[in-house]
Amino acid sequence: MNEYVIAALLFGSAFGLLISGIPIWAGLAAISVVFIIIFSPHLLTTLPFVFHGSMDNFALLAIPLFILLSAPIAASHASRDLYETLHKWLHRVPGGLGIANMVGCGIFAALCGSSPATAAAIGGIGIPEMRKRGYAPALATGLIAHAGTFGILIPPSVTMILYGVATETSIGKCFIAGVIPGLLLVFLSSLWVGLIFFYRKLVPPKRGSLYYIKDRGTDERFSWKERFVSLFKVLPFVLIVIGIMGSLYGGWATPSEAAALGAVLSLFFVMTIYKIYKPRQLWPIFIKALNESSMILMIMAAALVFAWISSDLYATQALGELILKLPLGKWGIIFLINILLLILGCFIPPAAVILMVAPLLLPIIQGLGFDPVWFAVIMTVNLEIGLVTPPVGLNLYVVKNIAPDIPMYQVLWGVTPFVIIDCLVIVILCIWPDLALWLPNMMIG
Repeated sequence: MNEYVIAALLFGSAFGLLISGIPIWAGLAAISVVFIIIFSPHLLTTLPFVFHGSMDNFALLAIPLFILLSAPIAASHASRDLYETLHKWLHRVPGGLGIANMVGCGIFAALCGSSPATAAAIGGIGIPEMRKRGYAPALATGLIAHAGTFGILIPPSVTMILYGVATETSIGKCFIAGVIPGLLLVFLSSLWVGLIFFYRKLVPPKRGSLYYIKDRGTDERFSWKERFVSLFKVLPFVLIVIGIMGSLYGGWATPSEAAALGAVLSLFFVMTIYKIYKPRQLWPIFIKALNESSMILMIMAAALVFAWISSDLYATQALGELILKLPLGKWGIIFLINILLLILGCFIPPAAVILMVAPLLLPIIQGLGFDPVWFAVIMTVNLEIGLVTPPVGLNLYVVKNIAPDIPMYQVLWGVTPFVIIDCLVIVILCIWPDLALWLPNMMIG
């Protein structure tokens, strides 16, 4: 059978199984076994060794350790304290409450590395506060849904670890590459909220407008003492992230070593600051970390088996050669790849997209002369958009659960300008790739 037909059948079947709702690891493993039986039955005896070998990688240790770092923080009141601290410092800024939510999501995303968890933690506090102070339901929910996506871009990010392992790219460099684009995304999103505030001051909204802002929180007053005292609870956690990034940038530690130290410090600070030290309080934290780690590692093992059989059947190579032969030029091909990622992100969670597609796209990216570290950021921003677009759109359902009285069309309306900002960041990164590559290229070690 022609390799192009095999490639179409293989990837089409995998996509169909993944959007059917069955567990991702089961879908990838099942389709891999079926194609082995049909086209390469002699490889069945090799399959257990490949499955085991896919997990025999020291870099994978960083995944459960980073999850263990985030689990105690998510279980504590760190998100509430972070939100209150930012509000005290930014309440006099035009649109300061919305910007505080945006920055809070950025910092909390760096602490927990999970987009839905970030949207749930900050949104559970921020959405009611914004609505109470006159923010439109569309703006309040759209802002949080978008800001929650920072969790897969701002380091440390589990999806960057998955990309690094799947493509054999430096995880430390992928982490560092997300810093400037992540800050740019937070800045542009915050700027948009401030511009909306100014516009609505000049042009008052009509009654029933879906996208207005009438911030009455600027009448609040906080002393300098209150502001600085509020920093004490959140500063230790922010220092953990700074320490992790500094150790990776300086070449003092591997991602696994940095994650291990961060996990220990995170648990220590949660136990001392929030008094979470009893066994009945700690047990759910460890169980949650174990469940999430097991799920991600099972997906990874199944995805790497899928990549192995794809390569053995020459499906990956054939598809790559076909794409490189398209008479579109390198930027035309990059445009098509972005469209592909946007479509996949609408149906499949980011981790599955990275593990299934990144090994396929890497030879194409390198063949076009692009840096794999740069592409890690491009791919991640694309998948951020998938988190706020239907039909999957995990963050949409998170904020809808927080504010069930708000219709979904209002949530989608509120998130639309932020999706445009995501696309703008992709364009900026294509024009100035050094925004993603400058820091990684300056790394020592």
